Amino acid sequence: MLVHGGFVDGPAGRCVQRLRKDGYTVSIVQNPTTSLIDDVAATRQVIAASSGPVILVGHSYGGAVITEAGNDPKVVGLVYIAAFALDKGESSQS
Repeated sequence: MLVHGGFVDGPAGRCVQRLRKDGYTVSIVQNPTTSLIDDVAATRQVIAASSGPVILVGHSYGGAVITEAGNDPKVVGLVYIAAFALDKGESSQS
């Protein structure tokens, strides 16, 4: 499941095509980017709709989102691509 950075539309392009060609199911979270809480909620909705284990991939601000949403039992891994990997209580502003 791909989670994009702030101020960006859901990711697409060659990486998604390649993963799908290799047989992976790829979901793209369309964050509302109204708040971190709303973006985490959107990510959790996509996780809930997924069948089987989920790997969250976050880019930029999406790293903060996957850190918060990653405690779902379906999530088996987190991947940060040039992303914020925040400690508990930390914000991307700090």
